[in-house]
Amino acid sequence: MMARASAGGLVAAVLLVVLAGALGFALQPYGIYLLSLWAVYTIAAIGLNLTLGFAGQMSLAQAAFVGIGAYCTALLDARGIPFPATLAIAVLLTFGVGWCVGYPALRVQGHYLAFVTLGLTTLVYLVMRNETWLTGGIGGVSNIARPWPFAHNLAYLHLCLAALLAVAAAMWWMLRSPWGRAFVALRENPVRAMSLGVDVRRYTLLAFAIGAALGGIAGAFYAPLVQYIEPSPFALGFSINLLMMVVIGGAGYFLGPFLGALVAVLLPEWLRFLQDEYLIIYAVAVILLLLFCPTGLLGLAERALARGRARGTAKAAAPVAAP
Repeated sequence: MMARASAGGLVAAVLLVVLAGALGFALQPYGIYLLSLWAVYTIAAIGLNLTLGFAGQMSLAQAAFVGIGAYCTALLDARGIPFPATLAIAVLLTFGVGWCVGYPALRVQGHYLAFVTLGLTTLVYLVMRNETWLTGGIGGVSNIARPWPFAHNLAYLHLCLAALLAVAAAMWWMLRSPWGRAFVALRENPVRAMSLGVDVRRYTLLAFAIGAALGGIAGAFYAPLVQYIEPSPFALGFSINLLMMVVIGGAGYFLGPFLGALVAVLLPEWLRFLQDEYLIIYAVAVILLLLFCPTGLLGLAERALARGRARGTAKAAAPVAAP
């Protein structure tokens, strides 16, 4: 499993980010927006991949953490607080909420934990929608300023890509550290991990807290990107979409969120020429992918490489026919 956070994975992530930054110079504003959205979604999916793919904790609350980060940035920006401060506050707030959400994971697992995190997503959505004194309700928050000097679309794209690169480097380092090995041990067998001296309670809470903090970072960059937020984007459907990104890319693979977010952002755009039928085609494509490739795109590639190596080994070991 640690090979799935190899140096090659980090190099591939850097190449993807650099390619996206270079493509920005050749695209129209909407294309730049899509690349920025891909960067933001990837940050959120990296957090969920840590919680689900590496630590093995089922969560449907990632949309709530993104929403908390987005509203925190929007509301503090309206009060004149600069973006670096709002980003730090959003990270601390979501880290604390994620730590609290981790406590039910100490008692329940599997689909029971999914229902608990589903309840959190619903609760946060209802607060965003109904507490108009705080969030503006369905009217939302508008005129969210982008940090200076990144007001231009291309400059903000590069800022989002820089944040994605920093998050990816930090995650790569963590997965190769003793923390990463502890998370994987927690996912594989918590009882055995405890017998080996892993503090299961601490790492379960950390998995939720760090994943939530990455969701908060994504929300902090999402609010200035769209410059207007309201509760609908942070409903349960967004949590399921983020879960789909992780699963399609490959849960537990370092590059999984990058590819999964790319599919989730670009595939619907490529199918829009089908007009009313494009959502049906998109859903069918996702279902077929999950049916025939449950380990995601990277799992499919890994199996293909393994079969190729096996065939090469078999040919090398085969006896040479006599002339």
